[in-house]
Amino acid sequence: MKVVAYGGGTNSTAMLIGMYETGVSPDVILFADTGGEKPHTYDHVRVVNAWCKKVGFPEIVIVKKRGRVFVGETLEENCIRKTMLPSIAYGYKTCSQKYKVQPQDMYCNNNDGCKAVWDAGNLVDKYIGYDADEERRAKFTENEKYKFHYPLIAAEWGREECVEAIARHGLPQPGKSACFFCPSSKKAEILALRDQYPDLLERALKMEDQANLTSVKGLGRTFSWRVFLANQVTPEQFSDAGKEMDCGCYDGD
Repeated sequence: MKVVAYGGGTNSTAMLIGMYETGVSPDVILFADTGGEKPHTYDHVRVVNAWCKKVGFPEIVIVKKRGRVFVGETLEENCIRKTMLPSIAYGYKTCSQKYKVQPQDMYCNNNDGCKAVWDAGNLVDKYIGYDADEERRAKFTENEKYKFHYPLIAAEWGREECVEAIARHGLPQPGKSACFFCPSSKKAEILALRDQYPDLLERALKMEDQANLTSVKGLGRTFSWRVFLANQVTPEQFSDAGKEMDCGCYDGD
């Protein structure tokens, strides 16, 4: 039983392509939706879903966090209700656990194929899109339920090879996959959000404004996004754009 953690970004898209090129067909492809991805990521998921159907892969299954009280609440809504920022702003990754890991685990826990594997005393094969430049993140080989596979690392595909693989199959490049209010955003990315998605920027600033902050200054952790933007900064002032990397909160970038 092969389960793919798909994040809607460059690495996980290249991972699917690599699996196709080597004749490895997934049984389940899961995209955990926090409700906070940028529009280009949702568009790309639809494009890749069409490609999956074309090549005989299963369709991408979108999974979301389910709460007993606040059913269907997105990560953004959760932060605003609790007057806080995403946990990564404080140095934790509980938002990733709740909105990415748990929804995928819940789906697998109720999937007949996965249950059959576990009932037989075996492990489900889980595929994660860390590329060859991120080998340090591939910390786990297995746990009580899953055997983890990192096909991009095995194939020695770094970011360049991933981009080339996507182009080779005529698919558009995904753009960065991450929540629009991600505290890990580089300053150049905050400016890009301002220019590309001003409505999303206003929602991120609303979250920051309403947060009860003591240990951090804002979405930038050591700085407030609103104060930063008020300084009339331009992209040319920053050299932190660097190599574009997708969300590092979990797997399946």
